[in-house]
Amino acid sequence: MSKRSVSVLISGKEYRIKSEADEASLQRVARYVDETMERIRKRTGAVDSIEVALLTALNVARELDDTRAEGNRVPPAAALRSLIERVEDAVAGPDAPSL
Repeated sequence: MSKRSVSVLISGKEYRIKSEADEASLQRVARYVDETMERIRKRTGAVDSIEVALLTALNVARELDDTRAEGNRVPPAAALRSLIERVEDAVAGPDAPSL
């Protein structure tokens, strides 16, 4: 399967993501991240985008940990690390990250 570029909107900013995943899946994930960031921004009053992104990452990691504690199947740690690195790359620069 070849990678294609998909445009997603997170915190009012457009990101072009290269991925083999289907567009609907990427849009769903981006919407979840956007909604989580907005909820955290409102709850904490944080204005710094890096701070909001970090708090969002911690929130999502807590949700993942809760899922693990409940005994649900989760992706391997290496896959999660890879996703975290890609998010960090996306936050660090405007170039299209690969997913």
